[in-house]
Amino acid sequence: MQKQHQRQHKVELVANLKLQFADAKALLICDYKGLSVKKLEALRNKARAQGIKVQVIKNTLAHIAMKETGYSDLDLKETNVFLWGDDQIALSKLVFDFQKDHKDHFVLKAGLFDKESVSVAHVEAVSKLPSKEELMGMLLSVWTAPARYFVTGLDNLRKAKEED
Repeated sequence: MQKQHQRQHKVELVANLKLQFADAKALLICDYKGLSVKKLEALRNKARAQGIKVQVIKNTLAHIAMKETGYSDLDLKETNVFLWGDDQIALSKLVFDFQKDHKDHFVLKAGLFDKESVSVAHVEAVSKLPSKEELMGMLLSVWTAPARYFVTGLDNLRKAKEED
């Protein structure tokens, strides 16, 4: 009876992972060997605030969920923590910022963007891009520039007329 319950739990876990992995635009796999539970919780809390999921998953179960969701095949070994979400830039920044402070116990091993395997160097390059909010700010600045210049020009014209 106990074995059947464990199997049912694993089946449910894989089904849940499949649903979550199917919607994710990015999935990163990191080695967390030697990382304290407290630090892993700190990572989870930081990730949760950004809509990023962090979970330690048995490699066999993760492999099944990933394969059934159409991800590139990865050779999963040793201890892994899986991080996934919709924003590739935010996820990459989170992992590399955390890795910077915990390089002895937390290392990016593999990455998948849009279900295709990407190199660690690629993920690192993405982590250096401006965030979605920064890009939107830049775009807004570009869009409003003509109106700002027009208003400034009118104001300067008004001041020049007042001086005459």
